[in-house]
Amino acid sequence: MSGSEQTALELDDVQRGVLSPRPTPYAATYLVFRVDDRPAGRKLMRRASAVVTSAADSVSPQGDTWVSVAVTFHGLKALGVPSASLDTFAWEFRQGMAARAKTLGDVGESSPENWEAPLGTPDVHVVLTAVAPDPPRLEAALERARPAYDHLSGVTAIWRQDCYALPTETEHFGYRDGVSHPAVEGSGIAGSNRLEVPLKAGEFVLGYRDEIGGLQTLRPEVLGRNGSYAVFRKLHQDVAAFRRCLRDNATSPEDEELLAAKIMGRWRSGAPLALSPQHDDPALGADRHRRNTFLYERDDPAGFITPGGCHIRRANPRDASVAGEVRLHRMIRRGAVYGPPLPEGALEDDGADRGLMFAFIGAHLGRQFEFVQSEWMNDGVFFGAGNTKDPVTGSHDGVTGFTIPRRPLRRRLTPLPRFVVTRGGEYCFLPSLSALRWLGELQN
Repeated sequence: MSGSEQTALELDDVQRGVLSPRPTPYAATYLVFRVDDRPAGRKLMRRASAVVTSAADSVSPQGDTWVSVAVTFHGLKALGVPSASLDTFAWEFRQGMAARAKTLGDVGESSPENWEAPLGTPDVHVVLTAVAPDPPRLEAALERARPAYDHLSGVTAIWRQDCYALPTETEHFGYRDGVSHPAVEGSGIAGSNRLEVPLKAGEFVLGYRDEIGGLQTLRPEVLGRNGSYAVFRKLHQDVAAFRRCLRDNATSPEDEELLAAKIMGRWRSGAPLALSPQHDDPALGADRHRRNTFLYERDDPAGFITPGGCHIRRANPRDASVAGEVRLHRMIRRGAVYGPPLPEGALEDDGADRGLMFAFIGAHLGRQFEFVQSEWMNDGVFFGAGNTKDPVTGSHDGVTGFTIPRRPLRRRLTPLPRFVVTRGGEYCFLPSLSALRWLGELQN
């Protein structure tokens, strides 16, 4: 395959949800279906292929509104995909998220036996995601998609989660979210860090060369090419506990905001410590062209500005000196909040369910999502910090704390409780439009 072919992505065959950033603000819905009747499931795939928007339709009449359809391993089996084809999928995908729980840090309160039904069970077969700039257009998108699954007696909707992104782009802990996304060769979509060389298309889309020259394919080729793996997770956020932790460790309201920035690696506005180390800069935080364009190694190798253990430096160490090759562990991340905000200033939980619907897109479940989750979020060996965990999303046990590099003495926070609890999720496959048609035309 020549260099030009490597970057010529067949965008008209790739689902738009794979590569396109979501609008701001937006509303979204996750719908989960169980397939009890094979012919009905195949009809769902045929209908879905006519509803799903391709990555080439970025200026469609619907604008920033689209629907994507993903299928789990149990879903592929329910559709009757031959075992010779099933065996070519990534082994993590074949196992499913619940079976990978210990590796992912989903233990204790986050373990699968505590997940929301039916998440983590073999009943999760098809996941339909609709995205739109506002609730009315979201409902319109769902109405357009409804003929794909309505009146199919062997297909049952078994779970729904509505979520949204505010105009401020903030999540429940108060931080601007969705700041960082990589550039993908051939996508035509700019990355958020202008200092980062675009990643090979094969890191995110099957059938193309990846960063090490590998080619992820399935059998038959039509099933895999232009497809991708997707992870969705429902993550409950204990906002009151997070606020109490900041308050208890801070000496003043100003110090509390500095602590919040050191934990995340960004001020709440989205301004990174790397570019604004002394104080928040809301104008920088709102500037899409500047707020993510920075590196670590030259100006901050020891993490005195952006701590090595903070959330964003763990999620993407960029050019920092760490064990391994950072570019092999990059992923496209989408996040949307669900549930009502905890009232401003409240330090006690009100019992409402609130959190983040997280989505990961990539071609390598093992060395992308699972590696980042187990090695970077729930360990610190990769940057020389022992068994420390991510201060925001790590699976804390109330024993380890968080250390902020500082001269002349380091600052260490008290042992951290777990602020984020997994409520469920699944590993999915996002077929190309051609693959959706192929699934729809399967014969017994």
